[in-house]
Amino acid sequence: MSQKKTTAKPKFDFDAIVIGTGPGGEGAAMYLAKSGLTVAAIERYQSVGGGCTHWGTIPSKALRHSVSRLIEFNENPLFQLDEQHTKLTFSQILKHAAGVIRKQVRLRTGFYDRNQVRIYQGEAQFIDSQRLSIRSDDGSCFELSAKTIVIASGSRPYRPADVDFTHSRIYDSDTILSLQHDPKHIIIYGAGVIGCEYASIFRGLGVRVDLVNTRDRLLSFMDAEISDSLSYHFWNSGMTIRHGEEFDRIEGKEDGVVLHLKSGKKMKADCFLFANGRTGNTDMLNLAGIGLEADSRGLVKVNKQYQTSIDNIYAVGDVIGYPSLASAAYDQGRLAGEAIVKGNLDGHLIADIPAGIYTIPEMSSVGKTEQELTAAKIPYEVGRAQFKHLARAQIANTSVGSLKLLFNRDTLEILGIHCFGERAAEIVHIGQAIMMQKNGGNTLEYFVHTTFNYPTMAEAYRVAALNGLNRLFTD
Repeated sequence: MSQKKTTAKPKFDFDAIVIGTGPGGEGAAMYLAKSGLTVAAIERYQSVGGGCTHWGTIPSKALRHSVSRLIEFNENPLFQLDEQHTKLTFSQILKHAAGVIRKQVRLRTGFYDRNQVRIYQGEAQFIDSQRLSIRSDDGSCFELSAKTIVIASGSRPYRPADVDFTHSRIYDSDTILSLQHDPKHIIIYGAGVIGCEYASIFRGLGVRVDLVNTRDRLLSFMDAEISDSLSYHFWNSGMTIRHGEEFDRIEGKEDGVVLHLKSGKKMKADCFLFANGRTGNTDMLNLAGIGLEADSRGLVKVNKQYQTSIDNIYAVGDVIGYPSLASAAYDQGRLAGEAIVKGNLDGHLIADIPAGIYTIPEMSSVGKTEQELTAAKIPYEVGRAQFKHLARAQIANTSVGSLKLLFNRDTLEILGIHCFGERAAEIVHIGQAIMMQKNGGNTLEYFVHTTFNYPTMAEAYRVAALNGLNRLFTD
């Protein structure tokens, strides 16, 4: 009598492996670990945090903060005992950024330790849908397996093949953090979020800045009035902006860089920053070997569960494209973790994701723009508050900027909030909290009837709300 053969269940090293320890990877790893799963995280660099902590969000915002404080000091008459302005170099303010990075690494490493997530250093590559080969810095390789794998490998600056990034004066937004010399003139190619933020930083240090924009206006996804305010502020600070231009070639010389534009123009500077787009870090993962495709920018398609075309492989963060924000990536990681643990996903990203642009001054927005409301034929009105009229802004000598509320003329429902000025990325969240209210709680009247601390920047909401109501009553 023959015995019935039994098939043993496959044994894995971990329940889940997360590739990458940036915001998306951290969000996924923490959710999975707190749900009782055994989790490993693969990080190609020596420290956790990903590009967000080491080359992107954290260092650029730390640099921006230092420069902003320098500008405040130099423009405050209280400290100007003579006509000499305090000056700092880019390498000097990098020291502050390095300190912030070290603190963030210690903090985030603690998260992994406390939740017993095993961290492996090395470069991951798929062997099959449940096995990874990890290559360490010393060249040695080992394998890890898991029932589920989450791709959260982030992105890197886009590098065209015809640009010589090995030249000592040509940088991208990662390598600019290794800048050693003190540039007098920089050309920044690409006027997206990263390009505009670095343009602010260098101009604040007194560097001559030429900002080359491949589009017809700055940050066209923002409300036009707000982005125009930034454009004017850049122009007023002495920055040169060239719209609608594309490079023909970038010529590196011993003492600098010459940018040849397709329009026939030529520009020369002693430093060049290419900041035009990013690429998903998927080319080293051997996706093709397991039948998973990435597009020309290294992006992977996922469904509403953050699941790729292979059932047990998920992807979050920059590798799936929009909105490519650190804050959203963390939420995506947690949502993917929920889908893995529960087998389905009830939650989702909020519809109105706030945008924060850390230029000098800042820009921030949530909800609809005037252009979107006009196109949708929604009857709206505008309420404005100028920062120069606020006592807190006058005290802090940061009077540049404004808050704009867009609301429905009939229901007073708040439809969009747009802010330009110091602390804009913080201020916008006050309005966001009200926009999220249900059952009629999201109306302009909240700000009219609420008592704000005085003096505060938050008071701008009451001023803007009253301004908007006055427009209705005077029609």
